[in-house]
Amino acid sequence: MSDGVWAAPGRVNLIGEHTDYNDGFVMPFALPHTTVATVSRRDDGVLRLHSADVPGDATALRVTELAPGHGPRGWTDYPAGVVWALREAGHAVGGADIHYESTLPTGAGLSSSAALEVVTALALNDLYELGLERSQVARLCQRAENRYVGAPTGIMDQTASACCTEGHALHLDTRDLSQRQIPLDLAGQGLELLVVDTRVQHAHSDGEYGKRRAGCETAAATLGVPALRDIAHDALPEALDRLPDPQIRALARHIVTENHRVERVIAHLEAGDIRATGPVLTEGHASLRDDFRISCPELDLVVDTALAAGALGARMTGGGFGGSAIVLTDVALTPTLTKSIQEAFTSASWKQPRIFSTTPSRGARRLS
Repeated sequence: MSDGVWAAPGRVNLIGEHTDYNDGFVMPFALPHTTVATVSRRDDGVLRLHSADVPGDATALRVTELAPGHGPRGWTDYPAGVVWALREAGHAVGGADIHYESTLPTGAGLSSSAALEVVTALALNDLYELGLERSQVARLCQRAENRYVGAPTGIMDQTASACCTEGHALHLDTRDLSQRQIPLDLAGQGLELLVVDTRVQHAHSDGEYGKRRAGCETAAATLGVPALRDIAHDALPEALDRLPDPQIRALARHIVTENHRVERVIAHLEAGDIRATGPVLTEGHASLRDDFRISCPELDLVVDTALAAGALGARMTGGGFGGSAIVLTDVALTPTLTKSIQEAFTSASWKQPRIFSTTPSRGARRLS
């Protein structure tokens, strides 16, 4: 008999990529796809983890022995890291039996790891009556991923999973964590947002993500600012002249222009013109491909094919090196776009991508 059931969604980032660890702006929304946790509290200090999506028996861990760099390396590090982060922060969390089921594709750049963390933290917050706000849950989950898992991610994914609301994109300032819910009524304007999962796997902790983050920190230090967020868009040319390393210069150019793209998308949405965001999304992909160098041939093929078939805009989303792209299109064009992308992958002799339409959905919640 369980004590309750909780769900936390993955996310799509509409615009604002790799800006979160630069104190910048991001704009994700929650997917309808979720990770669901069925949880029972235990009083013996044992954390027992099982997933319907991973073959094998449950993993049993003692909460008092959890520490970064110890124990098995794999999916259980994410919920175990959450328990460690909660206890390290002084919260009296004991054991639990947790069974997970998920409709989120892993490795698709849709924050399946953040959903796993947030659903665990939310359940334990309720069961152990910790009284944590959603923003505090997100911060502790980020700490779990940074310190326990060893992935140097920013705060966006966990905040999106914990705090997004249905029908809105979340404008998050990652410096002060202030939030605004921006209406995103795609259907009302006859539009659709497609997610194209290339099925190319990626891993944030494999080093490349960390190299980009370190490069951004080097750029900020060279320019004498706390973070690249502090470089105004109109001051970018002068700032770039002060960065002698061409790779560091390119990283800085992406972050500053990407923050500006977030502001432009917000202006379009607040004016009620979702269609006008399309070219901004496409600009973002070019920046991620050419300056941040985190795209891949499969992602580029999705974007190029979609645009050639009449999409309003398209870009890769997520950490990069694989994963998913998003395509903004008129609803009537969706069948043509889908067929064009599938045929392009067939011609390239690549595995067929997973293509689905999505809408801004609810954040994490208790189901029962």
